[in-house]
Amino acid sequence: MMYPFMTLDDEAEIVHSEMLPDERVKVYVEKPDEKDCFHHMTCYLPDYTVEEVFGFTEEEQARYMDVIRSTAHLIIEFAQEGGFDNASGL
Repeated sequence: MMYPFMTLDDEAEIVHSEMLPDERVKVYVEKPDEKDCFHHMTCYLPDYTVEEVFGFTEEEQARYMDVIRSTAHLIIEFAQEGGFDNASGL
């Protein structure tokens, strides 16, 4: 299951998985694109392994990785709690 985490000002959506059996969390970034439908990339925490990049420039990738790095502690916490809504009691 993937949980919504954040929508950025460029319409990119960041979602994350629950804590996986190998104690990693899958973070997925997706942004609508008029020509290609969606650009996307996958990152795994806590080791920041990036896979499956499609359509993002190096600059965009760096920007999204900065966001992921600065919020990784929250993403990992929410992954252990079943997403933001469960962690916040909503």
